[in-house]
Amino acid sequence: MKRPKLKKASKRVSCSKRYKIQKKVKDHTRKLRKELKKKGGASKRPKKDLGVPNSAPFKEEVLREAEQRRQEEVVVEQPEKEPGPDKGSKQYLCSELNKVIDASDVVIEVLDARDPMGCRCPQLEEAVLQRGGNKKLLLVLSKIDLVPKENVEKWIQCLQLEFPVVAFKASQQIQDKTVRARKSRIVASNEVLDRSRAAACSGNGCLSEFLSSYATKTENEAQLKVGVVGFPNVGKSSLINSMKGILACNAGVKRGITKSMQEVHILKNVKLIDSPGIMAAPSNPPASMALRSLQVEEGAVSAHEAVRTLLKQCDHSQIMLQYNVPDFRNSLEFLTLFAKKRGYLQKGGIPNAEQASTAFLDDWTGAKLSYYCKASENRDLPAYMSAAVVAEMQNGWDLNSLKMGNEGTLKDVKCPSQAGSIGLTSKGPTAGLLRVEDVTEEKPLLRVVEISEERPADAASERAEQNDENNQPEQTPEEVTEANGTQAEEPPIKRNPGRVQFESVPVDMSVSAASTGDAYDFNTDFN
Repeated sequence: MKRPKLKKASKRVSCSKRYKIQKKVKDHTRKLRKELKKKGGASKRPKKDLGVPNSAPFKEEVLREAEQRRQEEVVVEQPEKEPGPDKGSKQYLCSELNKVIDASDVVIEVLDARDPMGCRCPQLEEAVLQRGGNKKLLLVLSKIDLVPKENVEKWIQCLQLEFPVVAFKASQQIQDKTVRARKSRIVASNEVLDRSRAAACSGNGCLSEFLSSYATKTENEAQLKVGVVGFPNVGKSSLINSMKGILACNAGVKRGITKSMQEVHILKNVKLIDSPGIMAAPSNPPASMALRSLQVEEGAVSAHEAVRTLLKQCDHSQIMLQYNVPDFRNSLEFLTLFAKKRGYLQKGGIPNAEQASTAFLDDWTGAKLSYYCKASENRDLPAYMSAAVVAEMQNGWDLNSLKMGNEGTLKDVKCPSQAGSIGLTSKGPTAGLLRVEDVTEEKPLLRVVEISEERPADAASERAEQNDENNQPEQTPEEVTEANGTQAEEPPIKRNPGRVQFESVPVDMSVSAASTGDAYDFNTDFN
């Protein structure tokens, strides 16, 4: 039989026992103090510094000398840490990008397949070609699952005339090691998750074999350093995470997450280097700046302005079909309809246009919206390219295996149809800033509204404002007398527009001066 649970014993003791314990503690403390005194040890209580008595002569001089002696003592001070560089500044991001280019043997320029030509940076490609060390440049088309398959094939044929091109589709569900280990016990849910469209990764095997074969051909015994560069939010960090198989670099919808270079080992002889995004030059067209720059994040341009710029480049009917909204006249009406559709409402059911603008930009820059640009068939080589440079960039690569790998990647990826995508006109390559000297820190523009402290209080002041608007200044009585040939007796009073001035006016308070017309007749109430 189970024993019933008893109450806990009380901690209360009798007074005699408590006093006995206190006495023993005092005796023990006294004994320890005596032993410490016999050994010559210092007492626990520190001696109080008596200082200099007030009656002592030259007290101030004695205190001054003691303070000087205290300051002359050698004190080991830790060296002050110098403040590190501001990782959010444009100069720092530009210097980190140059470090990646200098340290890389192969530079991968990641291009968004929805607008590959708009993601190319001529300044970057020219800088890579001009650097020594036999550097190679490789183009990677990312987000191919958001573009019609025919359009991807045309872009690969167009771009491979200059550099080798790899088709790639990154996984959007890369997890950390700890998360993967925790979820590995649930087999059924992981199988469903891995078969989904977002978790699938295509092109990583082709790119790994392509880089590994080139690394074995090079005479350098060290690891092949591959720098991954491109404009913000084209898929640089997602490419590295998909190649590694775990969450090695921070990636997300927000643009400009990567602030510094980061090395990631993916193979025994290949090492990838992540880099911050290329900064777009202010001279680019507004459509290119809305998609490639960080003006919205920095506060230089509002999200509504960026949305208005993008809507001008698209067909309204395609936007209506893609977002399932009725016809709209301007960008503000579209954002209102879009906010109601997504449920972006403020207090009182008012559509939140700002939140709708941010969500619209995230669709265009992230891996969600399907749009495409037509590939240019007859395009001449840039000024910094030549036939010899093209042959040198394609030398040493296994192009046959690359072609077969791209065909297999396009077969595995499910691409949207051309009718279900939005057509966009590309504005050509986007100019970037690579030199630190060309980068200037721009502060967000603020509108300053000047409010005058003086308000029109009478008809004369209103008439004066009307004359100012009509560019017909009103003449003062003094100016009228000067125009008639007579000299003014008193100079005009100078008025300060920022202050209120009071003028003394003679007032006659006598009864005779009162106006009888304003008097109230009390007899009228009793008639």
